Amino acid sequence: MALSLPVAVIGMFFMDIPLANPIMWLLATPVLGWCGRSFFVNAWRQLRHRTVTMDTLVALSTGIAYLFSLFNMLWPEFWLARGIQPHVYFEASSVIIAFILLGRLLEARAKENTTTAIRKLMGLQPRTVTLVVNGERREVPIEQVRPGNAVLVRPGERIAVDGRIADGASYVDESMLTGEPVAVRKEPGAEVFAGTINQKGSFTFRAEKVGTDTLLARIIRMVQEAQGSKAPVQQRVDRIAAVFVPVIISVALLAFVLWLLLDPADGLTHGMLALVTVLIIACPCALGLATPTAITVGIGKAAEEGILIRDAESLEAARRIDTVVLDKTGTLTEGRPEVTDEAWLGGDRTPAAVLAALERLSEHPLAEAVVAHLKEAAPVSVTGFESLTGRGVRGIANGTAYLAGSETLLREQGRQIDPELARQAARWLDEAKTVIWLADERQALGVLAVADTIRESAPQAVRRLHEAGITVWMVTGDNENTARAIAARAGIEHWKSGVLPDGKCAFIRSLQEQGHRVAMTGDGINDSAALAQADLSIAMGGGSDIAIDVAQMTIVSSDLNRIPDAIALSVRTVRTIRQNLFWAFIYNLIGVPIAAGVLYPVCGFLLNPMIAGAAMAFSSVSVVTNSLRLKWRK
Repeated sequence: MALSLPVAVIGMFFMDIPLANPIMWLLATPVLGWCGRSFFVNAWRQLRHRTVTMDTLVALSTGIAYLFSLFNMLWPEFWLARGIQPHVYFEASSVIIAFILLGRLLEARAKENTTTAIRKLMGLQPRTVTLVVNGERREVPIEQVRPGNAVLVRPGERIAVDGRIADGASYVDESMLTGEPVAVRKEPGAEVFAGTINQKGSFTFRAEKVGTDTLLARIIRMVQEAQGSKAPVQQRVDRIAAVFVPVIISVALLAFVLWLLLDPADGLTHGMLALVTVLIIACPCALGLATPTAITVGIGKAAEEGILIRDAESLEAARRIDTVVLDKTGTLTEGRPEVTDEAWLGGDRTPAAVLAALERLSEHPLAEAVVAHLKEAAPVSVTGFESLTGRGVRGIANGTAYLAGSETLLREQGRQIDPELARQAARWLDEAKTVIWLADERQALGVLAVADTIRESAPQAVRRLHEAGITVWMVTGDNENTARAIAARAGIEHWKSGVLPDGKCAFIRSLQEQGHRVAMTGDGINDSAALAQADLSIAMGGGSDIAIDVAQMTIVSSDLNRIPDAIALSVRTVRTIRQNLFWAFIYNLIGVPIAAGVLYPVCGFLLNPMIAGAAMAFSSVSVVTNSLRLKWRK
C-alpha cells in the first residue's frame, strides 16, 4: 500500500510533473516483482495444469499493463511517430495487487486467530500436580500422573486430570463443561474432571483418565476436528475467472489477428493497441472490488451495531442459516444466579438481616446471590455457625437459633411452615427456581427464590427469528424442569436438556446431516466444540475468551436481537455483491468489444488505452458507491 498509493496519486493527478513515469516505474516494480510475485507463480502453475483462476486474471492484466507501460516509457517515439500519445498504467497494475493482497492478509489473520482457541483450551490444564504418596506430598509435572495416583487439590486450584474423590469434600465450578453457573458439591465417590476449578475446600482424588483420555482433551480434539473439517469455500471470482480469462485472451488475440488481416497498412499498430486495450479494460478492478468492498462495508456496519464479524465467509454464511441453536446459561440467561422473588411471614422483612448474616458465612454457591440481594440489611452478629452439608446452615443471632436452607431441613428440625409461604415456594419450584428458607426455633419466617434470569432481549429475538422462518433450538446441560421453564419464557418450542459438550457437538452434526444450515450461539468453554462444528458460530461478548476465539461472530452487547440483525445484514451484503458483479460484467461486456475495435468499421472509433483506463476507474467507482449504500441503510 505504501508503494502503490503514491503511484495512484501521481498517475491520476500529477502525470505531467518531471520524471513522473520513472518515479511510478520505480515504485510499481517491487509491487509486481516482489509483493505480487505469488500471482505470477500461481498463474504459471495453473497454466501448466491447463486451469485458470483469479490469480491468472490478475497476473495477465497487471503484467500486460506493466510491460506496455514500460515499453511506452522507454520508447515513446514508437507511438508518437504513428500519431498516438503513449500512456503508462503503472498505477493500475500496482493498486490492483495492493488491494487484493490486503484482502488476503485480513483473511489470513482471521484464520490465525482460530488456533488461539486451541492454545487457550490447552492452557486450562495445570502444568504440575501434587501427588500424595505414602502420606507424603510431592509436586510433579502433569505428564507423570498415572491412573490410580492420589492427587491433592487445594482451594482455588484447577483439577488436572479426570478422577474420583477419595477423601475430603468441596464445591467445584464445572461451568466450563456444563455451562451452569452454580458450583457442584463433591463428596467421596463423586467424579471430578480436568479443567474444572475447586472452590473453598480441599480433597484428594484418584486419577482415572489422564493425558489424551480426559474430557478436556476430548473437547480440544473435537474443536480441532470441527475446525479442520470445514472445506475452504471456493472463491466466487475464481469460478468466474475460469470462464472469463480464456474468453478475454481469445478476444484480445482475435482482435490482433483480425487487425493484421483486415488492415495491412496499420494493422500491426492498431492490432497491438486493441490487444493491450482489451487486456487493460479487462483488468479485474471492478471484478476484484465487487466482493471485498461490499464485505468491508458490511463488516463495518455490523461493528457499528455491536456485531464483530471475523471474515467474509462468516458474513456470507449467515444468510443461508435455517436453524439457530442457543445455549441456555449465559446466552439466553444472564449466566449468574440472582434472587428473583421473596416472601416473608406476615410481610415482616426484619429477619432478612439474619438470613444475610448466615449466608455471608456459608460456602454454598447460592449464598453470594442472597448476600448481594440483601446487601442493605443491617449487620447482625452470628455465633455457633454450622454448615449442614447439602441441606443448609444454622447459627445463633440475638440469642435465637436460626436455620437457613431447604424445606427438607426445616421439616427435619420440626419447624412449622405457613401454608401461604408453602404455596408461594411451590409455585417458584414449578418455575425451576431454587428456594431458600429461613426459620427460627419455631417456624418458617421467609422464603427466597434464586434463579439464573432470562435476558430481556431473548423473547423478542426468538420471535424475530421465527418470523424470518428460522427454527430455534435451546440446548443446555441443566435439568429438564429448568430447561422447560426457560424455553417457555423465551418462546422456544424445541429444546434439549442434560446435554454435555460432546452431546452439543453431536446434536449440531445431526442437524447438518438432515440438511440444515445451523448457527450455534454460546458463551462458554463447553460450547467451543459445538461452535466450531456449526456452519455459523456466534459468541456472546460477555462469554469466555475461548468461545469468542472459536466463533465467527461475536455479539459485543450480548443482546440476542443482534442475531437476526446479523442475518438480515448478510442478506443485504450478498445482494450488494451480486449487484456489484452485475455492474462489473456489464462494463466488461460493453467495453471489451469496443476495445477490440468493433466500432472502427462503422464510425472510425478506436478506443484509446487511456480512455479504457478511465472507464475501468469509473466501473470501480460505481462498485464502491453501490457498496457504500449498505452503510447508509438503517
